[in-house]
Amino acid sequence: MIIYIGADHRGFKMKEKLKAFLDEKGYPVFDLGALSYDDADDYPDFAELVAKKVSETPEESAGVLMCGSGAGVCVTANKFKNVRAALAYSSEQAKAARLHDHINVLCLASDYITNEEAAQITVDWLNTPFSQEGRYLRRLKKINDIESKWGREK
Repeated sequence: MIIYIGADHRGFKMKEKLKAFLDEKGYPVFDLGALSYDDADDYPDFAELVAKKVSETPEESAGVLMCGSGAGVCVTANKFKNVRAALAYSSEQAKAARLHDHINVLCLASDYITNEEAAQITVDWLNTPFSQEGRYLRRLKKINDIESKWGREK
């Protein structure tokens, strides 16, 4: 699975640490920015890049996004078809979101968790499979139906 990663200036340091950690663990990571610290950059720019990539290959890729609160990148990523993004502050929350909701973009709040917590949350999330249980499949179908009815960016 290809992992696309991105962050604005508030998540930049965490992204750099997480990218190095994931590289060390052998995960294929593609950094879509910010590629350098710029306190004037905007989180939607990087969330768009990551979400677009995941949207194009939702079963073969995953995304990890960071900003100060994690909420901004999450809202942006969820505008894209085939993207299910969630904000997680703990491994338990991230695993539940993957297991039950088949999220393919993990959003992290760099102002509220440590780099070590971010690494653990991300690895636990990546190692958790979607359950495929009937009730979860039914719920995802309902989400897809809503997406089709009301539209989303491609």
